[in-house]
Amino acid sequence: MKIAYLVNQYPQASQSFIRREINALDGLGFQVDRYTLRNWDQELVDPGDKAEKQKARVVLGVGAVGLLLAILATFFTRPGKFVRGFRLAWKMGKRGERGRLYQLIYLAEACVLLKWLRESGAQHLHAHFGTNSTTVAMLVGELGGPPYSFTCHGPEEFDRPLVLKLSEKIARARFVIAVSEYGRSQLFRWCEHSHWHKIHVVHCGVDASFLQGEAPELSDTNRLVCVGRLCEQKGQLLLVQAAAILKRENTPFELILAGDGPMRKEVEALIAQNDLSDRVKITGWITNQQVRENLLSARAMILPSFAEGLPVVIMESLALKRPVISTFVAGIPELVEPAITGYLVPAGSVRELARVMTQVLREDHAKLRQIGAEGARRVALRHDACQEAKTLSRLFRAIENGVPHRLDTETVVDEWIAGESR
Repeated sequence: MKIAYLVNQYPQASQSFIRREINALDGLGFQVDRYTLRNWDQELVDPGDKAEKQKARVVLGVGAVGLLLAILATFFTRPGKFVRGFRLAWKMGKRGERGRLYQLIYLAEACVLLKWLRESGAQHLHAHFGTNSTTVAMLVGELGGPPYSFTCHGPEEFDRPLVLKLSEKIARARFVIAVSEYGRSQLFRWCEHSHWHKIHVVHCGVDASFLQGEAPELSDTNRLVCVGRLCEQKGQLLLVQAAAILKRENTPFELILAGDGPMRKEVEALIAQNDLSDRVKITGWITNQQVRENLLSARAMILPSFAEGLPVVIMESLALKRPVISTFVAGIPELVEPAITGYLVPAGSVRELARVMTQVLREDHAKLRQIGAEGARRVALRHDACQEAKTLSRLFRAIENGVPHRLDTETVVDEWIAGESR
């Protein structure tokens, strides 16, 4: 079966989970074409991402003239479908994301993608993120292209469900993927009950480099590592404030911020303001292998997010038997259980974050090893990229065979029990 993947900007340094999913589907015998609406505007450092960039076709790479020609070609070859697509775009723009002008641009992008999909023979289109990539996928379907589905990660979709017209996208999709049970519950909120059967949980996964082999034992280190984009929702500004408390209390520590992003200057300024340059370091974007090495060098991974879906870096850390400090947000408690696989703090509480950081830095090694081992067991059970891709593949095959794929509550419970017993 040939399927097409569509992402707004692909590949990105923070989207290794999409690459893993595509590679796993490749291994299951699917032909997967990669499409992105636009190129990522920052440097790629990971070899896997660089290789994916060569495989991804860029819709906006055709330029303004290419968009116009695609609109004209679609209008003259399938005028009825074009009118339906135009009406849908106009409807999506009413009190919608960015207004009608942008929706008409998405329609033009859909015309370009429609041509490419027809030439390639793609039987299904799957989008990641329920934002503009899914809007384009939906318009492609209205123009007469293949059916579509999409993966909703959060938090953006859950923050703006009305302007993103999430209910419309769910209603028209063949199926929808949530990456956590929390995510599925939020999708239930924004669609009719008659569409609930379409919504399935397929976890993001980690690959063999994290799951196979023995991770080195925790060393006697005071290093904590935070992996993620430097942005508001990841909470690094509060993490630096918590680090300042540790310094005032004379608690030995080292903090590595692995990543980059739009708030780097603000984070650097706060580090300097609190005289933490000797304790807190920012790496910038790093490769997957470097992420792995940083996690292995740490006593624990820390991610004080305000809003999330279910962060892949938490899975990666636990797979390497490194405990996690995070927050009671979205799908995180489904994987991080206090004192069992990690530590959770209320999002936004600097004092509580500092307290738990101190606790972990003073925690007995035997306790940390126990927590890490249980975390690795749960990740292997629930977040193996190859196993999760098999679940997704069944949905694609159902579409290929014309079979409506339904999962009722009993099936979900039976599958969960079976998984827990493995």
